[in-house]
Amino acid sequence: MDTLLLSRLQFAANISFHILFPTITIALGWLLVFFRVRNAATRGTPEAGHWEEAYYFWTKVFALTFALGVVSGITMSFQFGTNWPGFMEKAGNIAGPLLGYEVLTAFFLEATFLGIMLFGRERVSERTHLIATVLVAFGTTLSAFWILALNSWMQTPAGYEIVNGRFHATSWLAVIFNPSFPYRLAHKLLASTLTASFLVAGLSAWQLLKDTANGGTRKALRVAVTAAAIAIPIQIFVGDQHGLNTLDHQPAKIAALEALWHTEKGAGLTLIGWPDEKNGVTHYALRLPRGASLILAHDANAELKGLDQFKDAHPPVLPLFIAFRVMVGMGMLMLAVSWWAAWRLWRARPSTSSGRTDTSVRAEPVEAPPPRRLLWMLSAMTFSGWIATLAGWYVTEIGRQPFIIYGLVRTADVVAQHAPGMVASTLAAYLILYASLLLAYVGVLKYMAEHPAKPAGPGLLPVSTTVPPTAPQGA
Repeated sequence: MDTLLLSRLQFAANISFHILFPTITIALGWLLVFFRVRNAATRGTPEAGHWEEAYYFWTKVFALTFALGVVSGITMSFQFGTNWPGFMEKAGNIAGPLLGYEVLTAFFLEATFLGIMLFGRERVSERTHLIATVLVAFGTTLSAFWILALNSWMQTPAGYEIVNGRFHATSWLAVIFNPSFPYRLAHKLLASTLTASFLVAGLSAWQLLKDTANGGTRKALRVAVTAAAIAIPIQIFVGDQHGLNTLDHQPAKIAALEALWHTEKGAGLTLIGWPDEKNGVTHYALRLPRGASLILAHDANAELKGLDQFKDAHPPVLPLFIAFRVMVGMGMLMLAVSWWAAWRLWRARPSTSSGRTDTSVRAEPVEAPPPRRLLWMLSAMTFSGWIATLAGWYVTEIGRQPFIIYGLVRTADVVAQHAPGMVASTLAAYLILYASLLLAYVGVLKYMAEHPAKPAGPGLLPVSTTVPPTAPQGA
């Protein structure tokens, strides 16, 4: 392998590892806000203890995930200087400020209030603690805003001028709100919602299977399933709009991910197949007539540009073709599982017990335990959001090739000229380190789910008194 390919693989390894954690924390922060609000709204009732348990457990998961995201993000940033100095030399006047805004606003906001959120529960007022939680959640979203503004600009550059080979901003509004930015931001925030929701639902289901659940576990499970069931159809719509935008601004990417070898009207949709870029054919193709034109252009007779129109300026076909179908396939599976889970949980929704005569105490809801078959399915889907996110990210980044700034600067022109052996050795070290950290992270989550600690605080009911005993039942 040459230095260019090895450097691309190294950056891909870094960003693939890093993106796993912000994808969780962006939405998980807002789920924590919801848990905190519900705890405050039900203060003085047994239900408040359940929401506190949910908040306490998932705050620990948030802290662990946030820490790994910060560390891996710093490592990734260094590579702009070590592996891609030409990029910063050409586009540093735009990339530098956007990265700086992310640190000065989002990261400082998160770092400032994360301590209050984690350790201030009994040291500040309930209102202050809630505000700190909201600001941490807002900080994670703001971080995504700035990072996606830069990435989107690299995909659809706008608001710039080139002077002596270097990019300068002529309009920061145009730079930030470039043509693809709104679609990428919405797509990413929804992807985070799905990733965090399936993580919460999966770990909660695992706790129920292992008999380590408390009242907060069921609250978290219901919230997560509801959030996923609502978010996935919205994500499908946003993805469709994003596809229309990509067709306008990056037609070569569309041609590659659909393996459209030649320009044609009423192009068929290849559901599955094996693209052969050398010979310009797709083996074992299962095609839906006129499907690509209908889905991509909303016109069954629309003309779609083929790869023959882009010569040596289109991305590699096979990885893009596969990644896109993995993303869509996982999205369809998420839709089916979340809706099935929402329906089953709705059927098992709690009903108020009529056996109490003391009207001064709110009756404790009685809820049938979820079917074990459902719990196993949700457990298996715990990290499904990671699979969809990585596949979508590969579509985005591989689809920009051979450019680093689409249509303007080629990736090969900005890579550092290190010896291939040196890049290969550091790539191997990164892969070993990241694999170890990922296994450790998953192991810690499993341990936390099977050995949940009990929250402590004023007015909280002991865990053993807040959850009515129930025996697991079959599907």
